Amino acid sequence: MADESGRPVFVLHEHRKPQPHYDLRLEERGVLRSWAVPKGLPPDSRSDHDLDHATYTDTDKDIADSGWWELEDRTDKRFVFVLHGREGARRYALIDTGSDWLLHLTKGQPGGLTVSPLRR
Repeated sequence: MADESGRPVFVLHEHRKPQPHYDLRLEERGVLRSWAVPKGLPPDSRSDHDLDHATYTDTDKDIADSGWWELEDRTDKRFVFVLHGREGARRYALIDTGSDWLLHLTKGQPGGLTVSPLRR
């Protein structure tokens, strides 16, 4: 299902039921790999979905964002990728903690932008 340039697609689904949450889906090896992200882009690995799910919506599910993604680095325990969505590009790391997956927005961002730590 790659986009018109042959790049793998991603979709961020926004679910309203059974409770509000998001699913991040990344195209890889002919399927959409899926992770639940309770509050938007961040743990809980999920099952793979057919590629037609990238455009699927219903009364309880909308597409919050979509576009293409590129892999920057991968090991057995983590992979770093950039999502190129409607509002621009953001770099994330998906880290296997051994019991779950942690989605982390990286400090260094595409185009030299940096993410500042939260101030309390």
